[in-house]
Amino acid sequence: MANKYIPLNLSLNGRTCLVVGGGNVALRKIETILDYDSQLTVVAIQPVEKIEFHARQGRIALEKRPYQSPEAGRYGFVISASNNNDINRTVFEDCRKAGVLVNVVDDPQHCDFTFPAVVKRDCLSVAVSTDGKAPFLSGHLRLVLENIFPDHWAKIAQSAATFRQLVMKRWPDDSAKRLACFGRFLEADWKSLIKDKNENEIIQELNFWLEN
Repeated sequence: MANKYIPLNLSLNGRTCLVVGGGNVALRKIETILDYDSQLTVVAIQPVEKIEFHARQGRIALEKRPYQSPEAGRYGFVISASNNNDINRTVFEDCRKAGVLVNVVDDPQHCDFTFPAVVKRDCLSVAVSTDGKAPFLSGHLRLVLENIFPDHWAKIAQSAATFRQLVMKRWPDDSAKRLACFGRFLEADWKSLIKDKNENEIIQELNFWLEN
């Protein structure tokens, strides 16, 4: 049987985003989006204090008013988390008419996308999803992944990003050399490297792998 949702990494860079609703469910989605580079507007009559806090910090644009149809169609990415089903349905219909991606929280029938359970380690993101059918399972598996990818993976991810830039600059036209360099990176004992070496020493190690 075909699945509904295709796993994708979607850039929110420069994309205008809208969250309709101001409760704790909306807050969780807002704080997820704030981890990424986006322009976020929240429309809510009575937002919870933490949403007000994010607005005071300049992290979101907060408009304390009712949703005004068909405004969702002017955005590039929309989440509706109102406790009013009629509002959620209106937001969904406005987005569909305008061809805008929309998620109505806890209503898979009115979602163009869902949020997977994610473990983030710097630029490394590991996500698991059940196609919206059993989110409690993906939530459990996120805890499993937390143990598989402990905190030191953030440093590994940072070093991998740095090393790729060095390799591409040093060997732009030699795929065999690039693969050999990447192999040395992957074979390294990163747990010991992070424990025993400072940042400058790790950079020296990366440069050594470029040539050996």
